[in-house]
Amino acid sequence: MAETTTKRPGLKHRHLHFIALGSAIGTGLFYGSAGAIQAAGPSVLLVYLLGGAVVYFLLRALGEMSVHHPVTGSFAEYARTFLGPWAGYITGWMFAFEMVIVALADLTAIGVYMQFWFPGSPKWVWVAATLLLVGGANLATVKAFGELEFAFTIVKVGAVIAMILGGVAVLIFGLSTAETTGPANLVNDGGFFPNGVSGMVASFILVLFAFGGTEIVGVASAEAEDPAKSVPKAVNTIPVRILLFYVLAILVILMINPWRSITGEESPFVQIFSTLGVTWAAAALNIVVITAAVSAINADLFGAGNVLTGLARQNLAPKVMAKKTRGVPVMTMIILLIVMTIGTGLNALIPDNVFEVIASLATFATIYVWLMILLAHVASRRQMSPGERASLEYTVPFWPWGQYFSIAFIIFTFGIMVWQEQYRPALATGVIFILLMTGIFYLTGRRSAAASTPQEADRQETTTQGTDAKG
Repeated sequence: MAETTTKRPGLKHRHLHFIALGSAIGTGLFYGSAGAIQAAGPSVLLVYLLGGAVVYFLLRALGEMSVHHPVTGSFAEYARTFLGPWAGYITGWMFAFEMVIVALADLTAIGVYMQFWFPGSPKWVWVAATLLLVGGANLATVKAFGELEFAFTIVKVGAVIAMILGGVAVLIFGLSTAETTGPANLVNDGGFFPNGVSGMVASFILVLFAFGGTEIVGVASAEAEDPAKSVPKAVNTIPVRILLFYVLAILVILMINPWRSITGEESPFVQIFSTLGVTWAAAALNIVVITAAVSAINADLFGAGNVLTGLARQNLAPKVMAKKTRGVPVMTMIILLIVMTIGTGLNALIPDNVFEVIASLATFATIYVWLMILLAHVASRRQMSPGERASLEYTVPFWPWGQYFSIAFIIFTFGIMVWQEQYRPALATGVIFILLMTGIFYLTGRRSAAASTPQEADRQETTTQGTDAKG
């Protein structure tokens, strides 16, 4: 197809590769991993493997659709095309909702983290500086966003690698002050399942929250210079990335310190460097966590902006959001920046357990979007002729069992939110959001949105960008 072979200005291979590499490395790993370990004990390793498998099949499905139909709006457009206008509408707005609330949490966190060096300084100063930085990058060009995310990812990946190497050094040279170290820590305190299977299941929410945001690769792929080559390369790194940056990192943490000692009072990463006698470990991690937070906000703004622009082009969002200038959805970005500025002030009113509240609410939005991506992919395959399926350049492995496994896993996770009392408010909020947006969808006549195909939407974007270039 011409869409998949034409090279166009946008994100290069290294940009997309690092977006895929860094999209799941954030505060969910650096801090949220402690809560997951406390819930499941050593069995949390299985949860990361299961969650990683779901993410792999999800992104392979998204990669298949992105290579076949690279369009603005990505999975929201695929849901609209293959599942209907309502599905695309809810999926796109749910993703934007997810990106905004996670960005608000990270903006608030940055104000807190900066108190480490500047105690008593106004938090709004750091929030404003962050919004100016990521807003400027996203309003400039797609490449500016890619370069900023590339730099942030280098810092995050470097921190995880340093932690793993430091942890290995602690184990080899016996530097840990804990009573026991090594593989014995995985079984000597209540066994591998110290809190039972129910404890392992209870950790699903925090683990999936840590993986949230990986779907941004699908949004970024529509802006790639050569999606047919760069998307498969980026998505194919996922298994190694999950094993290295999650499973191996958590395994090292668990072998250095007994799981009960990982309380969350400080990051597990700080515990490792403190064991090595690195007195500046807390300051170093503060830099990394701030980088991770800014990176997340940068990617969240990019993802939400492009998905909402795709919705606007199908009359599923205000038309003012439909136009792009230099490939950038300028008006959408401005609206999102205003919303984040207002929301950050309101976010300050949320109680101290903000991370758990945001994690559970964002996880609902995340797995809902994942479910719609998987369902859209299954529907797209069923609507293809045998010849079309045979001509696919990039396909999902183990079709259709991997997709069915992932769909079942996500439905099971919704069941956990019903079962666990602390997640019910987030579940209720998510359901209310769906009902509210469904009401708006029907009352405003959004269901009469144009039923154009992804190819037609892509041609519309090409025409718009060509007009912008001439102007």
